Amino acid sequence: MPELLLSCIGLLTAALGAWMLWKSRRTPEERERHRRLMVHRHGRMGEAVVTDYRDDILHYEYEVRGVAYVASQQVTALRPWLPPDPASLIGQAAIKYHPKNPANSILLCEEWSGLRTALRSVCKEEEEKEIA
Repeated sequence: MPELLLSCIGLLTAALGAWMLWKSRRTPEERERHRRLMVHRHGRMGEAVVTDYRDDILHYEYEVRGVAYVASQQVTALRPWLPPDPASLIGQAAIKYHPKNPANSILLCEEWSGLRTALRSVCKEEEEKEIA
């Protein structure tokens, strides 16, 4: 009888563990969003140059402690934060990178933007509101 009880408890524990593991799975989009927000909240700032924008991917270059990095960021989910003219994204920008892994960097997330053109657009809208 005690063996049956232990077997049932073990089976229930295994089922609960499997259910919790299945429930905690994230989609690739959720994992990427979590990564962007983590880099934003814990990252350090630096300067970058956006070299290209094609197919919702920003390509950029930056340097951290003498090491040059070439990176890209998929921005499909962040289109509302982009300016209407994609060509205006080329040029200087700010980045945030993870201090322990400088190759893990972002130009843009849901809570922050290092794109200079986006900042100029917001300032221009505020100026227009003040004039009106």
